[in-house]
Amino acid sequence: MNNKGYIHLYTGSGKGKTTAALGLAIRASGAGKKVFIGQFVKGMHYSEFNVLKQLEKISIQQYGRTCFIEGAPTEEDKKAAQSGIIKIVEILAKAEYDVLILDEITIALFYNLISIDAFLILLKSKPKNIEIILTGRKAPVELYEIADLITEMNEIKHYYNKGIQAREGIEY
Repeated sequence: MNNKGYIHLYTGSGKGKTTAALGLAIRASGAGKKVFIGQFVKGMHYSEFNVLKQLEKISIQQYGRTCFIEGAPTEEDKKAAQSGIIKIVEILAKAEYDVLILDEITIALFYNLISIDAFLILLKSKPKNIEIILTGRKAPVELYEIADLITEMNEIKHYYNKGIQAREGIEY
């Protein structure tokens, strides 16, 4: 049995990166693994919380305030992301989780809320048995180099472009 933990990167312009990571969280939980989900940039309530909070092997925390994607991040956004990284460092030091999902971490890196150099050091120092999943658009090339598995989700067609707004239970 292979107990090595790998680094996954789910990126690209298409829908489904977080959904894929959450599916993996549920699968890991079903196998008895402890999962921590840290959501960066996000601060609102998403429907998946209603189920994930019922699963004792999964913990979830947000390190964002509101979605600034159409604006610019503030100093508070930077502080929220950096508090998330502090928590991730603690989690890795304790090695109490088997799977660590850093949702929208690539957006936090893209907007320089977190230093890419410091983040790479963190990834390189992870305990060998911990699986790390990174999600988000605009992944820096450095993550392509360090990741063991990369999935790019590319948008071919999206109903959002026809004016359909995000729907509860589907997009949030």
